[in-house]
Amino acid sequence: MLLFILQIHRYRKFSIFYEDKVKTPTVKPDFMIDEKLALLGIILPSPPKPAGSYIPVVITGKLVFISGQIPIKDGKVAHLGKVLKDISIEEAQKAAKLCIINALAQIKNELGSLDKISKIVRVSGFVNSTPEFTDQPKVINAASDLIFEIFGTKGQHSRIAIGVASLPLNSCVEIDIIAEIV
Repeated sequence: MLLFILQIHRYRKFSIFYEDKVKTPTVKPDFMIDEKLALLGIILPSPPKPAGSYIPVVITGKLVFISGQIPIKDGKVAHLGKVLKDISIEEAQKAAKLCIINALAQIKNELGSLDKISKIVRVSGFVNSTPEFTDQPKVINAASDLIFEIFGTKGQHSRIAIGVASLPLNSCVEIDIIAEIV
């Protein structure tokens, strides 16, 4: 039990800046992804159903493309509106993390295991915001940080963070992922 508590403590210690995490990974590579999720207190939900005419996951060669995920929880959009006008940056960061959790649920549903991911290649983050809002990277950093927490150096990725006038179902954030699989 003490070892488990020490592991949880070790996994919860991060620096504030992603660059610091890149230099000193906080996740041991010999842990299975499901174990890492459990240590972080993350339970993957049933993957959300597509909100349109598309499929949630496409695999071609060694790449898996996850369609844009919005912060759906229990069948409803959990975080609605424009950042700063309707919701705070902190709430939008929670939404970004939920988008990542939903994306991982989609991958696990398709592949059977998240351990088949060898690299997170790209994260695209869209933030429903007003024209004067310029902190989209601050919102999407929460998603990038969570990916790094879970996957360690395999989670280091390229990224875009874009402000948009609206998103499906009035979601505050939408995120898609490209990953490499073994």
